[in-house]
Amino acid sequence: MMSQSNRTSTRFNAITDPVSEAQPKPMDIKLTDALIQAIIPFDVIESNDEMQHRMNVLAKVNQLVKQWIVDVSLSKNMPLSIANSVGGNVFTFGSYRLGVHTKGADIDALCVAPRHVDRTSFFASFVDLLKSQTEVTQITVVEDAFVPVIKMVFDGIEMDMLFARLGLQNIPENLDLLDLELLRNLDMKCVRSLNGCRVTDAILSLVPNADSFRTALRFIKLWAKRRGIYSNALGYLGGVSWAMLVARTCQLYPNAVAATIVQKFFLVFNQWNWQQPVLLTRMVESDLNLNGWTPSNFSDRSQLMQIITPVYPHQNSTFNVSKSTKTILLEEIERGLKICNEIFLRNAKWTDAFEPADFFGRYKHYIVLTAKATSEDNYKEWIGLVESKLRKLVLTLERNEYFDIVHINPKSYPGDPQSEPYAIRWFFGLRFTSTENINLDLTKDISQFIETVKMQAAGKVLRDGMNIEVQYMKRKQLSQYLPQSALKLKKRSQSQNSSTKLTVPNVTDSSDKSVSENSQVTQETTAGEKSEATNVLNEQESTESEETSKASTEPLEVALGKDSQQVDQDTEIEAVDTVLNPVSMEQTSDNIRKSDSSVKSSGSLEFTNASEDNHRTDINANDDNMKEKLPMSDENNKATELVTDNRKRVLNEQELSNSQEKRIKIEGEILSSNPNDISCEEAGIRQNSSKDGLAEEELLDAEDSRSVPSVQKNSIRLNLKQ
Repeated sequence: MMSQSNRTSTRFNAITDPVSEAQPKPMDIKLTDALIQAIIPFDVIESNDEMQHRMNVLAKVNQLVKQWIVDVSLSKNMPLSIANSVGGNVFTFGSYRLGVHTKGADIDALCVAPRHVDRTSFFASFVDLLKSQTEVTQITVVEDAFVPVIKMVFDGIEMDMLFARLGLQNIPENLDLLDLELLRNLDMKCVRSLNGCRVTDAILSLVPNADSFRTALRFIKLWAKRRGIYSNALGYLGGVSWAMLVARTCQLYPNAVAATIVQKFFLVFNQWNWQQPVLLTRMVESDLNLNGWTPSNFSDRSQLMQIITPVYPHQNSTFNVSKSTKTILLEEIERGLKICNEIFLRNAKWTDAFEPADFFGRYKHYIVLTAKATSEDNYKEWIGLVESKLRKLVLTLERNEYFDIVHINPKSYPGDPQSEPYAIRWFFGLRFTSTENINLDLTKDISQFIETVKMQAAGKVLRDGMNIEVQYMKRKQLSQYLPQSALKLKKRSQSQNSSTKLTVPNVTDSSDKSVSENSQVTQETTAGEKSEATNVLNEQESTESEETSKASTEPLEVALGKDSQQVDQDTEIEAVDTVLNPVSMEQTSDNIRKSDSSVKSSGSLEFTNASEDNHRTDINANDDNMKEKLPMSDENNKATELVTDNRKRVLNEQELSNSQEKRIKIEGEILSSNPNDISCEEAGIRQNSSKDGLAEEELLDAEDSRSVPSVQKNSIRLNLKQ
């Protein structure tokens, strides 16, 4: 661990040496150009006029902040000359500061004020000043949140504005927010508000090539959103987490262009040991004794995923990840690696990665949760509160031994504009661990979730008609609530839980409405669309049943042959493992000998079987390459070319015998064998005995306490029969 005393003005250092410093090849550059062209149609890049408009909005907001601080200073009997010199600034953070914001995205901003300007004034007189501006609309003040914020629309641009009062008499224009001394004697709300900017600035300082980082991050964010794994609140990864993962990849491949960064991103994190944290730099210790993620704390180190912010106080940005969401995240990363390998073989396109996830074709059983209100008054706050608690419902259901995965779809669906103008629905896909005959009663779990929402909303503004309804549905019943476009699903080769049958008795709420009554909700789809959607689902289930039966009769050799397409990356994974994950020297030597023996005997690494959890990347290696990072010599190049020719010959022979079989080939590269992962003891990380357990859980709980719901009682019983 390194210490910081007064200032942090120097560039951060990465925690390990690079895996490869190879320069990009012409093909890599062409693939990067193709990648950029692939993301443009998805509106991820603003025009020059739109960017200029954002800059003008920020300039106006900054001017309003300076004017407001002068007014507050004068109200405290400060001379005009001094009031005009105390300063105050607006800093940006998040996607806008990183330079990866999309069209129509909001701006995250921080108002930094001198010590005589307090938060109360910010949420009072500054809000009044904003309301007097003709450009400002839709102002929402959330003063009692874990991180207090003003939400507004300024001249068409959505903004979230935080506040931090520093212990300085004057705020200089060139203020360095990475200075640790700025945190001294600040309250935790100010510290948390400052950390957004501090984390963003640190990430930018830690990447070797900002342009490659930004292009790769744009791709990864778009991919994550299209695949339904972009939401920190629901237990997936948010923007900061994805940014840190891409930044870590850039550190490992500092000279790579964006296309290579994307491929290596999937390679590295497909085989990452998630018992170890992802760190961009060595952790910082300080005498400030602020609460944060501590590797010596068992509770912190036992979190399912650990992506640690690079500034003090360090936080785990993936605290919300659950067992189900982790499984889904890793499955999507694995899929991304397969597609990238095919792209580098010119057998696929970048846009293939953006194919929307087939959520409504993935499962046969669903839970539908509806949040309702009867008026617009506090409707957004109510919906936001319910959404922030959905993760807790997932955690509650995961404790049931019969659930393998509880998969929440981040996309919500509105109710019918005529009959349910103030209703939002979320869908949970269910996968079971067993198909044996069981009776499963979820009434208690649902009641616990509703009670949690009520407790978090207690004491806040209550509006009549706010309630929650929870129902169980089979896939073919979803057409009652979903438009046809959401149900035009790809036919799957296998069904989930094909032998499981669930029946549910009538579910009554406090108004004595049964499921059958609640189910008769008119959606935007017409009757014809619903009928067609139902036919699509019925046809899909029939096809799945036939294909499942067919698949069960396939010879074992065929299944193994299909799996072998995914397992040619063993040696690179072992090499990356030596850099990314702690292994004993004896184990590393054994891996080296095995890899060397395989290369010498066959010229390439071939496998006929692999587990579903360990898909590999192909590379040629020898003992010298694995033990020590060396520049590529002519002899190495010739050996690599020879092996490549061998692969091409084998590939051609296979294509003649089976035109449908594809093989994955990745050109060899030299990887470092420097051990990378630094244990808590090796890093010298000091145990913080004063840690009192404040964590992101409180962020979720405190931030969303905005309204008190009137909740219906829900009862769900699932009878599972073979």
